Order: sequence, then C-alpha cells, then structure tokens
Amino acid sequence: MKKINKVSRHVTCPQSALTRREFIKRHGQAALFAAAAAKTGFFFSPDVQAGSKPDIAVAEGGAFEATKAALDLLGGIKSFVSDGNRVVIKPNMSFAHSYERATNTHPDVVRALCQMCVEAGASSVMVLDNPLQNPDLCMERSGIEKACRHIPGVSVRTLSSARFFQKVTIEQGERFRETEVMRDVLGADVLIAAPVAKSHSATGVSLSMKGMMGLIRDRGIMHRRFNLSSAIVDLCTLLKADLAVIDATRVLASHGPFGPGEVIRADLVIASADMVAADALVIDMFPWYGREVMPRNVAHVLEAHQRGLGRMDVENMTIRNVTA
Repeated sequence: MKKINKVSRHVTCPQSALTRREFIKRHGQAALFAAAAAKTGFFFSPDVQAGSKPDIAVAEGGAFEATKAALDLLGGIKSFVSDGNRVVIKPNMSFAHSYERATNTHPDVVRALCQMCVEAGASSVMVLDNPLQNPDLCMERSGIEKACRHIPGVSVRTLSSARFFQKVTIEQGERFRETEVMRDVLGADVLIAAPVAKSHSATGVSLSMKGMMGLIRDRGIMHRRFNLSSAIVDLCTLLKADLAVIDATRVLASHGPFGPGEVIRADLVIASADMVAADALVIDMFPWYGREVMPRNVAHVLEAHQRGLGRMDVENMTIRNVTA
C-alpha cells in the first residue's frame, strides 16, 4: 500500500483511492479544512472488504440522514442496542441557543438516534443533560425536546436537582475518585455520547469524552480541585460511552463552549464505538482557533489513549465514509 506523507489513513471508498486533500476538494470542503488538509493525507483504500465494519464512520449530508448513514456503516444501531435495553443519549443541550450557533447538538442528530433506538426495541430512551443555563430555555431553544417529543418511549430531560443523582466511587479514577451521577445513567444498559464538535477554552476541544461531564451534578469541582484533563479521563473510566456520534454538521472552531465563535458548516457526522478514536479523528479533521491541532496535543485524549480507554492513532484505524 502506498504511503502519503509518511502515514496512510485507511478509509473505504468504493469508487477509487483518493488522498485526503482530494477527498476534501471533491466534497467542496477545501477552504474549510485548509489546516487539516495540510497534515498527513488520508488514504482511501479499496482493499478493505466491502461490508466490513470500520473503526470509525464518517457520513456527509443532512443531520438526520448522515446520522443514520454513519450508524449503518458501523453495522446498524442493533450492533449497540438490543431488545429491552434502557438507553441514555447524552447530547449537548446545556445552552439556551439554537443549534446554528454550534454550542448544542443538532436536534436531528438526536432525533435520528432516538428513532433508531426505539426501532431496535429499546424499552426506554432518555436524552439527558445537566444544563449550564436556564433549563427551560435550554430545552426550548436547543430544539431537541421538540424534535423528539413525538417518538414513543423517548423522554428529554435537563436534570440538576440533587434527587436525580447518586454518589458513586470512580473505581479506576487515579485522582478524581468520587462524584454524583444521574441515577438514570447508572441504570442504563447503553450510553450514547452525541456531542456537537466544538472548541473549549480550558481543554482545547469539547467532544464525546468531555461531554460526560454533563451527566454529573458538580462538574465545577473538576475545574477547581483537579487537573481537568486527567479528571475527564478518570470520569470516562466510569462513564465510557458504548457509542460516540459526533455532530460535525456545524463545528464551533473558536470561542467555545459558549460562543459566539467561528462556525464551520461541514455537514458531517462521525461515529465510532471508541469515543477516544471519534474525538481524535474530529480533532484531526478541523482547524481549531485557526490552527492545526493533533490529537496528541489535547491532554485528555492523549491520556485516555495512554491509559487504554481507547485509541487516538487514527492513522492505524479503518475509517469509511459515505454520502447520505
């Protein structure tokens, strides 16, 4: 297999083998991904067996269609959700903003996940977040509750009161060893991370790993008492998503997590059973604060890789793309 800029990234494309730069140009994203395109090139390898499950799926299109297409590449939602399962979906809905500002997950990404989980036979699907702004306004302006309210068996809730949380020990935590987690999360069979791709002033990016902070009662203590990046990894040893679905239909490339900042319209959804790998690929795909960032430059991603929570070496993983 030929090498491109020292490293090959394996992505199945049924038509031809393309470099990453050529793929970006073909999809009209050259200007948007200029920083990422200057890095080592993707290699679209037709030698990956058709129908095989990739490590990471990338789907381009409308939010609803791309979410379903990305899951189809991973073998469908039934690869993750079985009949009777209790499912928790954790999107970003902490801010009283429209999805267009890229601080909250696109409602149609969440709607697609809810619909697929119900169709897979889930006994309940709960969409949960502990908001940073007024809960009622977050529910209204994010549009997520409205998008999902007519799907049977689905509830969308913002929880912050102590009665909804239970104190637990983080057994594998190295420093962050105790926290209060939503009871519904502790009782779930399947946890799905569904963040929007955005920058963050403290950690560089906020993706599926950092998004787990929205399932605990006091996230402030992670900032005040601990090294935040290490605390995120400790938390993810307890709250490790079974599936990560990252909304990159719009990417907040600067001034996150609140914004307003530079919003890149990318129309992509990235999905993986490995939340570290999903985060790493998204970091690698986009410019952050106008510059190139590698996954190893993001402290919590590097530490998660080193501690075995997942892989950041996406250059050695199988990635498939599809246009929805």
